[in-house]
Amino acid sequence: MAKLANVYGPIMCLKVGHSTSVIISSPNMAKEVLQTHDLLFSDRTIPQVVTSLNHDLLSLAFLPVSPLWRDLRKICNNELFASKTLDASQDLRRQKLQQLLNDMHQISLSGEAVDVGIAAFKTCINFLSYTFVSEDFVQNGSKDDEYKDLVATLLKLTGTPNLVDLFPVFKIFDPQGLKRRTTSYLTKFFQILDNLINKRIKLREGKHYVTNNDMLDTLLNISEQNSQMMDKKKIRHFLLDLLVAGTDTTAYALERAMTELLHNPEIMTKAKKELEQTIGIGNPIEESDIARLPYLQAIIKETLRKYPPAPLLLPRKAKVDVQICGYTVPKGARVLINEWAIGRNPSFWENANSFLPERFIGSTIDVKGQNFQLTPFGSGRRICPGSPLAIRMLHSMLGSLINTFDWKLENNMNPKDMNLDQPLRAIPIKIND
Repeated sequence: MAKLANVYGPIMCLKVGHSTSVIISSPNMAKEVLQTHDLLFSDRTIPQVVTSLNHDLLSLAFLPVSPLWRDLRKICNNELFASKTLDASQDLRRQKLQQLLNDMHQISLSGEAVDVGIAAFKTCINFLSYTFVSEDFVQNGSKDDEYKDLVATLLKLTGTPNLVDLFPVFKIFDPQGLKRRTTSYLTKFFQILDNLINKRIKLREGKHYVTNNDMLDTLLNISEQNSQMMDKKKIRHFLLDLLVAGTDTTAYALERAMTELLHNPEIMTKAKKELEQTIGIGNPIEESDIARLPYLQAIIKETLRKYPPAPLLLPRKAKVDVQICGYTVPKGARVLINEWAIGRNPSFWENANSFLPERFIGSTIDVKGQNFQLTPFGSGRRICPGSPLAIRMLHSMLGSLINTFDWKLENNMNPKDMNLDQPLRAIPIKIND
């Protein structure tokens, strides 16, 4: 699509079957959709798999702008992802970070290579599940593969092109079996969440219950105050959205950042020097340290520019015919922001295909949705509500991994010979502080 945009321009219309898609590939056009006409593009197109077990009717990600959507959004902004709430739950993530570093230390003793993507995926789901429910979703033992498989498969099913979305006449047949499989996996996932929720409710009934300040307690507090705004059914759909959406995207960004640092040893050296001077060599990163680490922040921004975890963001839908820069986006059209194309366009970025964190040093560009050449979390009403947590996780994990360990490529590979598109395998070497 980026190549097509180079030929046909920053706004294109593609028609396949009964689906009309408009692809936006420039910051100015993206601003029209995400800010100027945000309300007119605030609804979602709903893939058939998302309708499994009526998830679309309770999903913050796919609900239309409505009273329920506003309630859920308010809970995210004012309760779950507010700075004070994340500060209160920081100790839960600190435990998971230490576990990650302990695991890497054990591997370093054997001299074996780590599949960084798999390690990142396991750590991210546990970071999230510990923040949400104070329990691991991926444990050492029999359930390890089960939970990992559940989340990975649900992500894959949601992202698989579905004939039914292009030709609704086939909906009753589900020819690829995607909805049937999604329903099966969702049923298993909801059983796990229901068990966790019921166990917590029972614990809260005890006289000596002490909260961990996790998100489940926050949601149950809201439920006790206003059962219409939040009940057990809404809680499980809510947690599903947050766990599935946050795991793979964060793990992907972490793996890509590590890949670029190993590919560019001079950038790794600069990052390590900043960490050594600010934090002290060999120490894990506290979330409160992030503000004092501008070069680490620049590395994360550059990673999100070059490797946006959601390359086309989540699709929006035009409520009515909308005029954009002289073009009419027809009512009902699916609108995609090609974040990947915008992030690699040489018209907007100098040396766009190079990994250069220095471009963000002294720059006012951030990832909070106000700079339309860099909106990896989206913008406007539908900006990703979990981005404050994702940013904390990325900085603390990446910073701790490179401040606690030196890293070398498997089989003594030269960094310049790396295939950046392949999964990263690297050997951690414990730094003696």
